This record gives sequence, C-alpha cells and structure tokens, in this order.
Amino acid sequence: MNSTSSFASLGLADSLLQAIHAAGYDQPTPIQQQAIPQIIAGSDVLAAAQTGTGKTAGFTLPILHRLLAQPLAKRSPGRPRVVILAPTRELAAQVHESVLLYSQGTRLRSLVMYGGVNINPQIRALQQPVDILVATPGRLLDHCQQKTLHLDQVEILVLDEADRMLDMGFIHDIRRVLRLLPKQRQNLLFSATFSNEIRELAHQLLNQPVEISVAPRNTTADRIDQQVIHVDAHQKTALISHMIRESGWHQVLVFCRTKHGANRLAERLTKDGLQAAALHGNKSQSARTRALDGFKTGKVVVLVATDIAARGIDIDQLPYVINFELPQVAEDYVHRIGRTGRAGSEGLAISLVAPAEQRMLHSIEKLIKRTIDERALPDDFEPPARPVGAVDAPEREAPRKANTRRQHRPKGAPTGRRSGAGRGGNASSDRSNSSASTNERRTSTSDRSAPARRSRSRRSGSAARSTPDNVPYFD
Repeated sequence: MNSTSSFASLGLADSLLQAIHAAGYDQPTPIQQQAIPQIIAGSDVLAAAQTGTGKTAGFTLPILHRLLAQPLAKRSPGRPRVVILAPTRELAAQVHESVLLYSQGTRLRSLVMYGGVNINPQIRALQQPVDILVATPGRLLDHCQQKTLHLDQVEILVLDEADRMLDMGFIHDIRRVLRLLPKQRQNLLFSATFSNEIRELAHQLLNQPVEISVAPRNTTADRIDQQVIHVDAHQKTALISHMIRESGWHQVLVFCRTKHGANRLAERLTKDGLQAAALHGNKSQSARTRALDGFKTGKVVVLVATDIAARGIDIDQLPYVINFELPQVAEDYVHRIGRTGRAGSEGLAISLVAPAEQRMLHSIEKLIKRTIDERALPDDFEPPARPVGAVDAPEREAPRKANTRRQHRPKGAPTGRRSGAGRGGNASSDRSNSSASTNERRTSTSDRSAPARRSRSRRSGSAARSTPDNVPYFD
C-alpha cells in the first residue's frame, strides 16, 4: 500500500498527501486512522496516545486540511486561527516542526513561541498574519497581556500532552487561556493517560467529544526489551561507562533524577572518552538546543537527562534507554522507556537498581503488571572499591511510598509543591515572564526562600548538591 492511497482514504488534501509522501511515510498509524477523520469532520476529540504513536501528525494533518478547505479572504495580524498548547519549549518546537513539514507547499503561516528567549522577535512576527500558533501557556499569556496577541478568532484549540501540563501546574494558565477564546470552537485534547484529572478537564473543555484510545493506560511497548541490573549505587557510574564503551552503543538516553547528578555523570562519561551531554532545566535554551541537535544527529553519543527536560526528545529509532536511577513516581518509568521501541523499531531499556531502590522497582513492576528480567553484571566489569564521586553515593533514604505522588524527602532537601513542577522533574516550561500568573507568584516566593533552604541543607550536612529537577525553572 503506498502512502498516497492510504492517507488519501482519510480524506486529506492533495498538498498534504504530497508532503506525507515526501516525508517517507507509508501508512497512517492507529491514532492517525482514528483521529484524522473525526477532526476533519469538526468533532471535539479526547485522545489517549503515548509519544511515538504518531499523535502529532494525527492532529496537525487534519488541522492543516481544515484550514486549506476553508481559507479566509483576509487574515488579521496577531490573530491565529489555531492555537496548539504544549507543556515545554522542546515539545512546542517539535510540534512546530511537524506543522512546517506538512504545510510546505501551502501558503499557511505558522509560528512557535515560548519563554527563555527574547520576546521581541515574537512580537515582530505577530505583526503579520498567523494561521497556526504553537505555544507554551506562560509566553502565550505574556503576549495576550501585552496586547500583541489576540485569541478572538481562534477556531481550533489543541492541548498536547495535557496530563503533563496538569502535573506541571498549568491548570490555572489553561483556564485563563480558555476565557480569552471564542465559545464556538473545536477542541482537541491529547494525553498519555485518561486520569481522573484529565477527564475532569475534558468535561470542562470538550463538547460531546469522540474518545480515542490506542493503548491501555500505563502499558509498555512489546518491542522494548526491559532489563534490570542490581548494582551498588557507588558502582553505577563505572558500570554505565563500561557498558556503553564496550558495547559500542550510540544514541543512548540516560535518565537521572537530579540536575547535579546529570551534570556529574555527563562529565565522567566525557572523561572516559564518550561524547556526552547533560540536558536539564538549568541549561540555557541555546545549550539545550545544541545538546538535542547533537544527540539527534549522532554527534552526542550519550544524552543524560532529567524527566521533564527529555520531553522534547522525539527520535523514531532511539535504540537505548538507561535508567541510571529509577524515578520516584512509577508512571514516569513508562514515559522514560517509551522513548525507545518506537515507529516499529526494537528498543532496549536497562535500569540500574541499587538496594535502596527496591521499593521503587516493586512499584514499577506492579504498575506494568510484569516482572522485569534481570541481567547479570558484565563478566569483564571490575567494580570500583569505593565511591568515586557524589553521583555514585548511595541514597540516604529511600522514598517510603514510591508509587505515590507525595514522597518523603530527606532532611534539608528542597521542598516544593507537585503542582509547580513535573513528576519528579523540573518544569522546562514557560512561565517566568508572565507576571500576572498566580502560579508564577508562588514560584517567585519559593525562589526567594531557596537560599535559606540551601543554607540549611549545608548546615545539616544534607546532599544539597543533588538538587532534584523539580526546582522551578520556568521559561
């Protein structure tokens, strides 16, 4: 079956079929087969789909089709017809790339905006007509407040990765955006899961939605070979370096729980001769872009990332994911390993589990309803006799309830509300420049108290250097 006939059966415009064919796609994925006709028909859609299922094209293609089928005689500057909201700047950039890919050959104009960069070029771009705007919530509200953007002509609203937006505390920003939109519009909500919170949001947002689910909640891909290596915490760094070098692996995505741990591990791997880079919320936008581009092109062999920072990574054939540390929230394990085994490719996910992480492992296995296969230490691996750095130090105390969102924190560790940061991760989101946001005012209060917390951490001898990646870093 060729790409033209299979996608043509979904009713897409010829210019879009040509772009699909040029991109090398042959058949629509299940989410595309179900979502595209419904969106073209104008229905509101509530869709559950993990990353890697083709969901981005599942909504960008029919949106482009609708805009092409109903052109406006005159387009107004700064008044988009479509708004797509994404939780992080990386994901917003990724969605915009998809829009650009499929809209080539048309006169449709799109724009992406997020925080962490100069706002003036965005203001200048909004002085021209814009059909599709991809944005993070905070920066979008910044423009609305400055009257450089108006949402009174929006025909279609998309919330992408809505579950992650709720986890990162965007619900108030989303509600503020909704108040600025016309009541008559099409709404599309895409989420990895149908949690109770998502269904409540869908009830407020969607009008008689068509519900689409391409995978049961919290399932893991059959094409992913999941393995566990039981190892002492202080041996993890040496082990991961040994495995990557001896196996000759390329494009290895490694997950750490903390920004400091990601930095230390990337530095150690670099000293061992591997091209490694760290990706987390404290990195500048330019540094994050360089790291992602290097990883996608193969110049960076190992990318060491925290959970939220990794949301923008979209590689069809990423072969290896390694959990240097297990996530504190079991559901994040599914998101992590879901970065591999995509688009029909095989994937390998290895988790290094220290004795203090056994409770986390049990919670993960309970969630995915299977026991993860054990893998022995390599025969030629010589474990270090003692810790070689702070990143190798064992945890001082394991979380008491690894499968719940409210975790016990060691004395002196930074505190923070879950609504202000992602699951176990720093929000590489977009709200530092939105002074009117209530959430942001809470964040600024938290930031002012941070020096005192760090001081208390040093006095108490706690691991202040291993700051979790949930310290607010809003774009």
